[in-house]
Order: sequence, then C-alpha cells, then structure tokens
Amino acid sequence: MLKLINAKQLTLGMYVHKFEGSWLNHPFWRSAFLLEDQKDLDAILASGVSELWIDLSRGCGLPTVAPVAVAEPAPPPVPAPTATPAPVRQAGTSMSQELVQAKRILLQSREAVTSLFNDVRLGKAIDVNGALPLVEEVTSSVMRNPGALVSIVRLKNRDDYTYMHSVAVCALMVALARQLGLDEAQSRDAAMGGLMHDLGKALMPLDVLNKPGSLTEDEYGIMKRHPEAGWKLLKEGGGATAATLDIALHHHEKVDGSGYPHRLKSTDITLMSRMGAVCDVYDAVTSNRPYKAGWDPGTSIRRMNSWAGHFDPVILKAFIRSIGIYPVGSLVRLESGRLGVVTEQNESSLLTPKVTVFFSLKSNEPISRQVLDLAGRHNHEKIVAVEDKEKWGFKYLDEIWSEV
Repeated sequence: MLKLINAKQLTLGMYVHKFEGSWLNHPFWRSAFLLEDQKDLDAILASGVSELWIDLSRGCGLPTVAPVAVAEPAPPPVPAPTATPAPVRQAGTSMSQELVQAKRILLQSREAVTSLFNDVRLGKAIDVNGALPLVEEVTSSVMRNPGALVSIVRLKNRDDYTYMHSVAVCALMVALARQLGLDEAQSRDAAMGGLMHDLGKALMPLDVLNKPGSLTEDEYGIMKRHPEAGWKLLKEGGGATAATLDIALHHHEKVDGSGYPHRLKSTDITLMSRMGAVCDVYDAVTSNRPYKAGWDPGTSIRRMNSWAGHFDPVILKAFIRSIGIYPVGSLVRLESGRLGVVTEQNESSLLTPKVTVFFSLKSNEPISRQVLDLAGRHNHEKIVAVEDKEKWGFKYLDEIWSEV
C-alpha cells in the first residue's frame, strides 16, 4: 500500500517509493529504497523535497497519532507499441537557455551515477527502474534542444570520465533515437541503455580502470570483460529491458566482426547496439582522458567517418545529422579567413550553424568576438574547413561556446 506523506514525517525504516516533483530536486540516483541511513534522511530533508510516497508493505508507516490521507498514484502509462509515431518534440529552447538547465542536470547526474557505481561495488542489486527519473530529465533536455546537454557533458573532468561518460552516451542515444524517428518506448530503451552501458566497469580493478596511461595487453583483456559483467549485473538486478541488456553486452561490437565480446557482424548486431557503438566512441574520443586530450568534435566526426568496418554507415550518418556536420565546439575556418567556434546548430540547414569568430588568419592574432548566424539573410560567410584544435593550441575554445 502506498501513502503520500510530507517529507518532515519521514523516518528511518520507511520504504521510499517515489519522490514528488523533479528528479533534480533530490540527491539520489534511484527513487525507491529502504531508508536505513541517517545521512540519507538528512539529505532528503535538506534537498527541498516537500512530499514523497512510501510503501507500507515494504517498510514502516506513520504513527497512528499522526495520520495522513491515503492515495494511490496514477498507474504509469503503458509503453506505446513500436508501430506508433515518434514522440513530438517538446517546445524548443535556445542554446543559452537550455545550457542553464543542462548544467543543473549534469551536476545532479554526477552524484547520481557515482552513487550507482558505488552501489555496484558494495554488492547491492541494481534495478534500472530507479534510474528512470534521471533518464526522463536527460530526454526532456535533449528534446528541448539537442545541442545543449550533449555538448556540455563533453566537458567532463578527467577524474569524472567513467561516471559522466554514461550520462553523455545516454544523451547522445536520445538525440540519435530522435533523428532515427524511434518511438517513445524505443527512445527510453536507448537512453537507459546508454546510461547503463558501462555499468560493468564498476567491477573492474580500479588500478586498471583509472590507469593514467595506455593499457598493457593483459590490462586490456581485463577491461574487455566489462560488457559481460554489466550484462550480468543488469540481468540479476531486474527491470532491464532486452534492449538495455543488449546495449550493455554488445556496444563494443563492430560491423566487420572485429569487435567484442562475441565478434558479431553487421545486422547480427541489433539496432540499439549499433547505435550504442557510435555514441560510445564519439564521447570517448571527444573527452579529455587521463592519458590524452579529447579531439575536437568536428575532427572526431571526420575521423570516425574514415574508419571502415567499425560502424554501421547508416547509423553513423544519422548520428552526424543528430549532432550536426559541425558539432557545437568545432573549430572552423570561414571564407573570410577568420577562425570561429560553432556555438549552436541550425536544424533546417546543417551547413549553416551559428559561429563565434575570434581569430584572424590574415593578421594572425585574436580579434573581437562576434556571433555570426550563417543562416541569416544578410550573412555572406560560409565554412570552408574544419580546423584541428591541437594544431592551433587554443586553450579557451570550450569557454567560448559554453558561456551563458
């Protein structure tokens, strides 16, 4: 039996079923658990959550002297069959507006996914349904503006890579699912699969997982066990769909059969896992790692497109459309001889994003920053090349596009 109570009535021994309001308002990666730790109770009371549901069949209730109204929450909607149309995109927001919300999601996600990995290391069972609120927040942000969260999560710290990589792949999977026209249930599966795809890394030796350099052959062999370890964790925990399980197990397969763990080829790899392979690699190569700096987004797309046999070419093309031919953060050269950073996509024309110019090749020195809308009526500029940021050595490119 479920009961809605005021957060101030919460006590140890109660089973938290669901928090009312946004996932961003509470500090837990899951929304259902037995409240046994005073620190967790203090965190809930300090979070600003005003009401929550408790499950009387799984924990204690309120004293009889302080009754509250009993109510049942509405049942969750039945997932739409795969034949239904793709969900209608939510009302769009500008890049600057959505970056504010994306940064909030990113901050809370860091705590949530860190807790998730720590729970695995402590031997706790993982029910993926507890992560649905996080998935919903990520999905909503991407639907409002695909570029904001997808771009800002790329700026993860080196020490955060293992955890925030999961959030990044979750967001990229939503954007790709949207581009492919997948329905709501499929998009949710894609997002959850992205969030959980590397869960098996929580069971890998920390000295190998966090090694600040290239892995030896033996260490690489150890890390190649993480897909099967993650699949087993999700299978045992319950709640994971077949698609989520498959993404965890097969996101390192390649269409030419050279991937792992099962060396699957081409269409033997499911659609979801082919999507996961592209999203996983893109975030990996664009992120700063302990042993290497991330590649520029535009450079990454160009290099990934040249790797024959690695990705499904149809999925890769859809992925490029989902993030843009010139992704946010790309360093580009304009016809006028100026360098700029892509700051926002133009969905009606992938060749004409918004660009902030900041450097003149003619004078070889910085210039006053100016935002150019390459799709604007009076614009006479166009992109002629993607530049390699490593070649130029600019240290402040991310600051240019991420300012709000």
